[in-house]
Amino acid sequence: MISENTICAISTPTGNGAIAIIRLSGKKSIEICNKIFTPKNKKTNILKAKPNTIHFGNIVYKNNIIDEVLVSIFKLPKSYTGEDSVEISCHGSIFIQQKIIEILLINGATLAKPGEFTQRAFFNGKLDLAQAEAVADLISSENEAEHRLAIQQIRGGFSETLNKLRNSLIHFVSLIELENDFAEEDIQFADRKQLNQIIFDVDKLVSKLIESFSYGNVIKNGVPVAIVGKPNSGKSTLLNTLINENRAIVSEIAGTTRDTIEETLNINGIKFRFIDTAGLRETSDEIEKIGVEKAISKINNSTIYIFLFDINTNTPNDVENEINNLNNNIPRLIIANKTDISKKEKIQEFENSNLNCLFISAKNTENTEVLKQELFNFITKTANPNDIVVTNSRHLESLLEIKKALNETKEGIINQYPTDLIALDIRNAIFHIGNITGEVSNNEVLGNIFKNFCIGK
Repeated sequence: MISENTICAISTPTGNGAIAIIRLSGKKSIEICNKIFTPKNKKTNILKAKPNTIHFGNIVYKNNIIDEVLVSIFKLPKSYTGEDSVEISCHGSIFIQQKIIEILLINGATLAKPGEFTQRAFFNGKLDLAQAEAVADLISSENEAEHRLAIQQIRGGFSETLNKLRNSLIHFVSLIELENDFAEEDIQFADRKQLNQIIFDVDKLVSKLIESFSYGNVIKNGVPVAIVGKPNSGKSTLLNTLINENRAIVSEIAGTTRDTIEETLNINGIKFRFIDTAGLRETSDEIEKIGVEKAISKINNSTIYIFLFDINTNTPNDVENEINNLNNNIPRLIIANKTDISKKEKIQEFENSNLNCLFISAKNTENTEVLKQELFNFITKTANPNDIVVTNSRHLESLLEIKKALNETKEGIINQYPTDLIALDIRNAIFHIGNITGEVSNNEVLGNIFKNFCIGK
C-alpha cells in the first residue's frame, strides 16, 4: 500500500559538497514547499506553476533566509514516482541540508524510508519490480559492464522478454481452460502440436536466461581469478604487476606467501578479483600447509584460474603433472613466467608442447597486457552485448521454478494428463513470471527488496 504521507529525503551523498538535492513526493509536496520557498520573481506562484519547471528563490524560516535554491516542480503522473514531486537544489553544506529537512518536517512532510521513492514509482506503475531492482544496481554499478546491464533492465529489456513469455502462456492456458467448459463435447481448442512448440520455445528462452546468470553474477560481483603455482614461480610479482602496486611481498625465499591476498582490477569495464595464493608444494610447516589448502580452495571457487610456472625450472611434463594433480574442471590459463631470463631453446620446448602457454615476464611486464585481454575474452566470449543477462538471485530462483513448471507441463502433454492439470502447471509458470516483474508480490518480498536501497531513492 502507498502511504498518503508526503515524504522527503536528501538524495545526494552524505557530506559537504557544491550542491545537494532534497526530494519531496506526495500530494502535498508542492504545497509544503510553497510554505518555505520565496521566489525571486514576485509573479511566480509554485502552486500554479507549470509541470517540469525550475524556479529560483530562497528557503525562508521565521523570516531568516536559510539558502538560495532552485526548486524543480513535477506533477503527476509525469514524475519519477508518478506523484506530485519537488526537488530542491541547495548548497551542499551539511547544516543547510539538515535545516531544510527540519523545516520540511515541521511543515508536514515525513522522512522517506530507504527506497520509498522507487517503491512509490513501482506502486504507481512507473516501473515494474525488475526495473525497480535495476535502479539499485545502477546506483551501485562500479564499471561499464554493470552499468550496461542495469540500464538494459531499467529500459525494460528483461521485463519485455518476460511479458512475451507470459502472454504466450496465457493465450494457451485460456484455450485449455476453455476445453474444460466443453468437456462433454470432447472439443480441443488448443492445438497440442502448437502447444508443444510454444512450451519448447519458452523453455529454451528460460534456459538461456538461467545460463546467463553465471555471467551476470560475475559481472555484478567480480570475476574471481586465483593465481596458483609452485613457490617462487612469480605469483606475487604478477599480482603486483597486474594492479600496478606493491601489494604482495616479493622474495627469493620460497613460501613467502602463507595466506591469500586479494585485489581487484577493472579490465575493459569488467571487475576481476585476483587472488594471490600460497605456493603449491608438499610441506611440513603447519602454517604453510594451511596456506596450500586455502590455495586449492580458492581455485575451486574461481571462475578461471591462472597456473603460473617458472619456465626455467620446469618441463612440459612437470607442468602437466602439476595441473593433473589439482584434479578439477575449472577453466585455466597456463602461463610461463620469467621469459626475460630464459633461453630460446626452453621457450621452444614449451611452444612445441600441447600446453598452449602464454609466455610472460611478470617482472618486466612483458605480455601482461595480453594476459589481461585473454581473461577479458574468456568472460565475454559467450556473451552477446544485446543478450538479456540475469544478475539477480531472486530472478534466478523464479526462473528455476518456471522451468520446473514447464517441464511438468511437457510431461502432462506427453502423458495426456487431464487438461485441468496441464493448465495448473502453465498457470504456475505464469505465476513465477509475475513474481519477477511484481505482478504478483507480497509485502515481505517488497520490504526485503526496497530496504536495501539508499535513502532518497
